Amino acid sequence: MYKGIFLLYLVCFGCYVLFTRQPDYFDGDRVPATILIAKDSATGKTIPQAEFSIGYRNFRVKADYYLRSWKQGEKTEVIYETEHPERGAVYSFWGYWIGFGEFIASIIFIVASYQIAVSITKNPTPEALIEQLDYKEPNKPRYD
Repeated sequence: MYKGIFLLYLVCFGCYVLFTRQPDYFDGDRVPATILIAKDSATGKTIPQAEFSIGYRNFRVKADYYLRSWKQGEKTEVIYETEHPERGAVYSFWGYWIGFGEFIASIIFIVASYQIAVSITKNPTPEALIEQLDYKEPNKPRYD
């Protein structure tokens, strides 16, 4: 039972992830990029950015993902939509496909769902137990 529930959860979560990525996986273009460590003008912190070029224009997108460290000059790949290349994202499993918030929310959701299922089925009423014990499967014809 647990394997089936977990498999159903993986299928649902996989469909959610596949169709909710921005920029869109199916319509996006991928290009090589180089990591630059630059100082953010608003906060003054150093953040990694992925720089890529399309034709004669250069674009930079943020590459500061939790639990991911970059080095200056490291090569990576960026996915972007052709209409808005400035809204691109670093194409990697951790960051583009799975974000830190989604990962935490996913773990909380599956644990909470498991706890709810266990609490619902843990202590059945005596009437329900008697009904289950008295159940007899009806005779079915061999060929319908």
